[in-house]
Amino acid sequence: MNLPHGLRAFRHRSFRLFFLGQGVSQFGTWLQLIATSWLIYRLTGSAFFLGLVTFALQIPFLVLAPMAGVWVDRLSKRTVLRVTNAVALAQSLAMLALVVSGEIQPWHLIAGNLVLGIVNAFDSPARQSFLIELVGGRSDLPSAIAFQSMLMNGARFVGPMVGGAVIALGGEAWGFALNSASYVAILAALAVVRVQPRQPEGTHQGWLAQLAAGFRWAYGFLPSRSILLLLAAVSVGTQPLQALAPFFARDVFSGDSQTLGWMIGAGGLGAVSGMLFLALRPTVRGLLTVIGWAGAIAGVAVVAFAWCAWFWPALALTYVAGMGMMLTAGSINTVLQTIVEDRLRARVAALYIMSFLGMSPLGALAAGWAALYVGPPAALTVGGALALCASLVYLARLPAIRREIRPVYERLGIVPRAPQL
Repeated sequence: MNLPHGLRAFRHRSFRLFFLGQGVSQFGTWLQLIATSWLIYRLTGSAFFLGLVTFALQIPFLVLAPMAGVWVDRLSKRTVLRVTNAVALAQSLAMLALVVSGEIQPWHLIAGNLVLGIVNAFDSPARQSFLIELVGGRSDLPSAIAFQSMLMNGARFVGPMVGGAVIALGGEAWGFALNSASYVAILAALAVVRVQPRQPEGTHQGWLAQLAAGFRWAYGFLPSRSILLLLAAVSVGTQPLQALAPFFARDVFSGDSQTLGWMIGAGGLGAVSGMLFLALRPTVRGLLTVIGWAGAIAGVAVVAFAWCAWFWPALALTYVAGMGMMLTAGSINTVLQTIVEDRLRARVAALYIMSFLGMSPLGALAAGWAALYVGPPAALTVGGALALCASLVYLARLPAIRREIRPVYERLGIVPRAPQL
């Protein structure tokens, strides 16, 4: 199939099928997340509970993702994905039953998100490391990473807006029902894709030794260490914008669930815009600079949003924050997956996820707690300032980071080799 360079991942039939199935599933996931967020705020009226339910969903990424990466590196990625999506379907059906019966309580929503978070801690590194099998090698991998990120954030753009309307018209139960139905698409796609599985690493090392090998690679190399630490700081600092969004939707902008959907959708649209820019780039060269400036822009946008009293300018700031955050995260993922050794791919993907999604609940919980004492705007301001300061520190160290990564880029043919003197 002859496609423009920026669309090169779609040359592969298996990637196209997986992309379609995952798109439907991610749309459903966002319907459920919006329903959960709105429902717990309706039941409790508490900004702290908003932070807590997000914490429950994402804390498994911090605690379990590194160990999950070791496990995923040993197994068939497709098998792992089949199991995780089947369990996620069961979770969605259980939550639907509680909502329809009228027995739903705040602790049910927190526990349900915790179960889903545990599933996702295994699903995410499997999905990231499965991409190279779907596109048959490294050459089309950056395109696949960018389009997968664009897909997930496209669902984040459309899902909340549709979810807000669905909840307003039919109630929260429809969010859970539609999510349950959406899992059929990804399970069907996994059943029909054809890939050549990568052979797991042949080793007699135990779990701890393999876990340590992933940490040594990721944190023993200045470029990977620097971008992962920056990602953690930006994630902690910007995640509270989403966690506290129901407060701003209802109490600042005097809106309802549709207002919440527009706010989160605007962040998703910004993220899609950032991923489109990333997908159309011909090379990973220059991404180290993009990472630093995108993180700084996200931090500034979060601070400005915190004190914005008008809805439409706030939507624009949410768009900018979403674009900056996902450009940071997507660029980091592209660099890491380009330079990592195949035998460590799932483990490094898991450490990326730990830094991105695993650190988010700490920011959400801290912001929810701080909001009780200083208010949500001040809590958001602290987070945005953290993202901005971390980005400026990273940019100051960028020359050293470039020097360290150049030999790796030369070996992979990304940049020409320096002439021998």
